[in-house]
Amino acid sequence: MGVVHMGSDEVAVAPPEPPWLALPPDVSDLLRPLNADLVEAIIEAVPQLVPAYARPIEGSFGRGLRMGVAAALERFLDLPGTRLPALSDQSRQLVAGLGRGEFRQGRSMDSLLGAYRMGARVTFREMSRRSMDAGLGSAVVVDLGESIMAYIDELSAVSAEAYAFEQSERAGAVDRRRAELLELLLLGKADETALRQAAQLADWTVPAQVVVVTLPLDRAQGLRQRLAPGAIVIERDSDAVALVPERGAVSRAELHRTLTGRSAAVGPAGELHQVAESLRLAILAASMLPPREGDDEPPVWADEHLTEVVLAAEPSAVGELSRRRLAPLAELPENQRQKLEDTLLAWLRHWGQRSPIAEELGIHGQTVGYRVLQLRELFGDDLRDPKIRFELEIALRSVRRTPAPSA
Repeated sequence: MGVVHMGSDEVAVAPPEPPWLALPPDVSDLLRPLNADLVEAIIEAVPQLVPAYARPIEGSFGRGLRMGVAAALERFLDLPGTRLPALSDQSRQLVAGLGRGEFRQGRSMDSLLGAYRMGARVTFREMSRRSMDAGLGSAVVVDLGESIMAYIDELSAVSAEAYAFEQSERAGAVDRRRAELLELLLLGKADETALRQAAQLADWTVPAQVVVVTLPLDRAQGLRQRLAPGAIVIERDSDAVALVPERGAVSRAELHRTLTGRSAAVGPAGELHQVAESLRLAILAASMLPPREGDDEPPVWADEHLTEVVLAAEPSAVGELSRRRLAPLAELPENQRQKLEDTLLAWLRHWGQRSPIAEELGIHGQTVGYRVLQLRELFGDDLRDPKIRFELEIALRSVRRTPAPSA
């Protein structure tokens, strides 16, 4: 390793010399006649010891394997006594192609790296034997072994980089197609055939049911990694939307934990064609409730707040209904009116049963009886009419979700 002086304050360390520089140049002429037999020895050994390649060495696979092994050996024998890099541009492309091919064939890099190691063992065994027979001495054999190891390390690194790049490209393409699929679902206009074709292109298995999540964009960091496999996340101008396979109570509990502290809202579970509607209900449900911005605040589950969503659908109609049905309470003092509204809503919910009403309101049963008597005097026979009782409950629930006017 040398030192290059670049100036008074800068010193650069030159890269180490390649190990094949120490080999006599005539080693190449000595070893090159081995190549044909070495190719066959490697091709025979690798499938026996690397299970992923245990297949007949014939057809295009066999031709490609022979060409690759022969090219790698030829390049190696160009190196002794030189400072050449391990790979030329052409051989680098070939080795990178092997890495890409492994990913496309669905194999892990372990298979190719194992084949490289096996090829290196066979190569060193045969080349070192020929070198010793030619009287080159142990020092040359040591340098030869180090050169073969360095060469295989370079092949492995180039192939692994190409494998990782191909994997990343595939992941990026899949993510783009999945984002396009979710955008298509949110439009709510594609037919089932088009949706399933888009899902197939996105390499996405269509679940029986999905849930849709919406959350502020600044709360979406790291969400994709924390969601269950198969979830799709896209970022829009002001929010993020996730499509999550629904898998029952366990899945709901996991999603609850993941979304806590993210100001999220979750739409009702449904099939693919219901995604747009599910998102709409999630947004409506969240708008009906106070903001959940704390780090320990749970998400809003729309299916737990459908009544509020229904009441929000026609606010003017609900407002008119409330004014009409609650008119008997309008002239009372605010404190008394509030107590009677609470009692009336509890009375409607519990079908007039005194004990659960008293428990809900935290008052004595006699107080419940006194208030109900007041309500009967105010509303008269209306409390006997099922339709009016239903309208009263709507009106009272509407009052509960309407913020009190500021003083």
